[in-house]
Amino acid sequence: MMKRARGFTLIELLLAISILAIIAVLGWRGLDSIIRSRETLSNGMEQARGLQLAFAQMQSDCENLAGNGLLLGRANLQAEDRRITLVRMVMTENQPTRLQVVSYRVAADGVLTRRESLSTRDLAQLDKLWQAALSDADAAPAVALQSGVQNLAMRFWIGGSGAPGTTSAAGNAGGWRAATGISTALPAASPNAPTGMEVSLLQQGQEIPMVKSFLLGAL
Repeated sequence: MMKRARGFTLIELLLAISILAIIAVLGWRGLDSIIRSRETLSNGMEQARGLQLAFAQMQSDCENLAGNGLLLGRANLQAEDRRITLVRMVMTENQPTRLQVVSYRVAADGVLTRRESLSTRDLAQLDKLWQAALSDADAAPAVALQSGVQNLAMRFWIGGSGAPGTTSAAGNAGGWRAATGISTALPAASPNAPTGMEVSLLQQGQEIPMVKSFLLGAL
C-alpha cells in the first residue's frame, strides 16, 4: 500500500510568506538608503564642483586686477555684504589693454552670479560702468555660477608681502582685515593697499564654508 505524499499546511505557507515579506521589506529599506545616500553624495559633489568653478573664475579676475596706478587713484575693488565689484584688465592678442568692471553677487534666491561690463580704454566711461555695477544698473546679462549659496564673505590681506605670516620690507607684519570700510582707491605704492583677498562661500544646509585666498594683481 503506497503512502500518501504530505504537503504544506496553510500555517506553514503563511509563515513562509511572512518571512519572505519581512526579508523583502528589509532589502527594500537597505536599497532605498543606498540610493538616497548616493543622491546626497552626487548633489554634494555637484555643489563642490560648481563652487570650484566659481573660485577659478574669481582667481582669474583677481590675478588680472587693474593696478591703482593704471586707474589714476580710482578704486579697483569693492567688497560689500554678499557682493564683490572689481576692475580687471582685458588683454587680447595684438590689441591694447582694456578695462572691464566685473561684479559677483548673491541674489535673494541664493544664486551666485557674475556680470561683466563692456571693456573700455576711456576712464570717464569706466567711471560710469563702475557706478552702474554698484547700483545694479548695468544692462549686461548676469551669468549664474552656483545656486543654493547662503552667504558670501570677504577679507583683505593688508601689508606684508601678500602672504599670511610674512613681514614687509619696512618690518610691518601683514594681516587679514574685514573687507568692510577698506578703500582700494589708493596710490599704487601705498602700504595699505590690499595684496590679497579671502573669499568664503557658504552653501545652504552646510555649517562650514568653502574658503579660497587670491593674490590681487598677480599678472
